[in-house]
Amino acid sequence: MKKMWIRLVAGALCMGAALGGVELVEAAKASFNDVPANHWAKASIEGALAKGYFKGYADGTFRPQAHITRAEFAVLLSRISSNVVENDSSTFADIADHWGRSGIEQSIGMGFLTPSDYSGGFKPDEALTRREMAKWMASGLAAQNEGFKQALSDTKDTLVPVAEYYKGGLNPSDYPYLSVALGTGLMTGYLDGTFGPTQPTTRAEVAVILSRYQQVQLKEASDYQDLEEMREVGLTGTNLLSATPHVYHTIHGSNKITSFDSFANKPYAMLYNRGTMTVHRMIVVDAVSKSESKNLYGKMFISSDFTFPVHALVYNVFLEATVIPNDNTSLTNAAFPNSTLYNFTAGNGFNSEAITRFGLTVLPARGHFIKTGFFKKDVPRRFWMHRFLNRGIGDGVNGSDMGRIGNGTLASWSIPYTR
Repeated sequence: MKKMWIRLVAGALCMGAALGGVELVEAAKASFNDVPANHWAKASIEGALAKGYFKGYADGTFRPQAHITRAEFAVLLSRISSNVVENDSSTFADIADHWGRSGIEQSIGMGFLTPSDYSGGFKPDEALTRREMAKWMASGLAAQNEGFKQALSDTKDTLVPVAEYYKGGLNPSDYPYLSVALGTGLMTGYLDGTFGPTQPTTRAEVAVILSRYQQVQLKEASDYQDLEEMREVGLTGTNLLSATPHVYHTIHGSNKITSFDSFANKPYAMLYNRGTMTVHRMIVVDAVSKSESKNLYGKMFISSDFTFPVHALVYNVFLEATVIPNDNTSLTNAAFPNSTLYNFTAGNGFNSEAITRFGLTVLPARGHFIKTGFFKKDVPRRFWMHRFLNRGIGDGVNGSDMGRIGNGTLASWSIPYTR
């Protein structure tokens, strides 16, 4: 029978387990000869030491670049978590005599670890990957809080703003865990747009992430704007409502389309028998400048060389669509906008360094579609294109035709201006 108990935090902080099996010492002062004053993680390292999560090595080093193992991170999570521990007989045969057994088993009981993920053994001394780190932390939050549990469900089919989403390297099963880790700011991607799911994690990185986790576990999933956007995209295909939370929105038509997913992923015939079009996603970017976006999705599309202006009067909007042409010649630069049937889907191509970083396929910004071979008869082409939404001041309506519903009636959507 499972037994419930609350772990004693004070006792956990006093644990003297030697992480990694190397002789560790209490720091007489939070100063190490390999952590200079200007080290990017110095404050977090000192905080983790003060709270007893980490210890220094006997030679006066902290070894910030040393890799964290599975066992070490499991023990650290068991020390900082406020989760209830549920005893369970499930454990791993290969940790029976391991120094971290108690902490590993507590992490299992707290919901961080799922034994079935390691059917071949836990291998406690293997370096922890960033994929594992994201999954463990997101699972721990979900075990404690229904909001985070729902967030994992909502983001199963979302757009994850990392390069591996389009370039390869992520499994669909990774999407929810990375969404929670990125959406709460627990983890961030690298400057090149990658997340590095198979990369190991260092002691310095973990010190920073632990300080973040302590704060995130005290909050609700709904407190995080980026996570809310990824949840909406996962559920409806757009972040329109969550990216513009202070603006009133309507989507209307004779049959009342009430959300973007009423139109998304539904193929329709283009005009003049030029092919079939399907709109999949609509991402709204609230950018302050070409170098700064208020939402995480902005970095996927906008960089310093972005084609279009970025200013306070507009939202930049990106639509992902698939077109299957009926021939090789009719979808020219001029013909494409007139063939999409709906005003808002007559998007433009764009240039941006982010295209290369994130592996996006984009409607050509210039050049003849036929000459570039972008569209070919009967070959599905999935791509992103750009539109604007005005923010405006005063009365009025900004929006466009979105699609046809039911009996073929045109449905429209709008973002009324705010005063």
